[in-house]
Amino acid sequence: MIKAGVAGIFLLGTTGESQSIAIHLRYEYVELMCKHIAGRVPVLVGISETSLEESIALANHAKQCGANALVAAAPYYFPANQEELINWYTALADACPLPVFLYNMPSKVKVFLDIPTVVALSKHPNIIGIKDSSNNHEYFKEIINLFKGSDFATYMGPEEYTSEMVMLGCDGGVNGGANLFPELFVNSYKAAAAGDKTLANEYNEKILYLSKSLYGLNPASDASFLCGLKCALGLQGLCSPFVAYPYKQYEGELKEKAAAALKDLNSKNYK
Repeated sequence: MIKAGVAGIFLLGTTGESQSIAIHLRYEYVELMCKHIAGRVPVLVGISETSLEESIALANHAKQCGANALVAAAPYYFPANQEELINWYTALADACPLPVFLYNMPSKVKVFLDIPTVVALSKHPNIIGIKDSSNNHEYFKEIINLFKGSDFATYMGPEEYTSEMVMLGCDGGVNGGANLFPELFVNSYKAAAAGDKTLANEYNEKILYLSKSLYGLNPASDASFLCGLKCALGLQGLCSPFVAYPYKQYEGELKEKAAAALKDLNSKNYK
């Protein structure tokens, strides 16, 4: 990924299965990855927890390991209202030793960071941006317009829409598919940032095809994206295809479908 030119690495996000792995492994992972990355690109560490104390503790560990910033989704289980979310993020940002990005991920945490909430939190000196994975495009377009030209950064999560949003003024994307085809996503971003709509659309057609061919192989599972991506990464020899319980890595027919999709993608020179 670094060789391909990515602008940063996000550890312990959704694709990183943060909530499914043991806390001590999260600490070990951050330490190992920061040593390996060794300052070549900025490192962002996910600190999304239901316990404020655990989030702050992981933030302090990330700082000690040499990370550059933190990313926090809203606490889950008891759904927080907007006032409670402001209280949470304010307390978190007050205590964190690194800058904090908001992470709007309502499909997983079941609460939505409303625009007035984002605006209020953007005034905190230690909250420096937002990653939006809501799939609500009108919402994110308004976020882009509100903060365009400011120091508050805006990043798109769903990779299928990143180039469109970059052309509208967002700062970039944090895309799971970049683990598999980093050159494709770097090139797509560069084209969109340069305003080359024709070239950006060409790259985005490839990203849409990647999504269609690999991410939806098991529509009965909400983790189909994750399992398809991890299977492909394993087939490429980049990492183990293992996924944490209760999900299972693809075997049999699903693995064969993923292998066929990957062979097709590689034949098309996905860069």
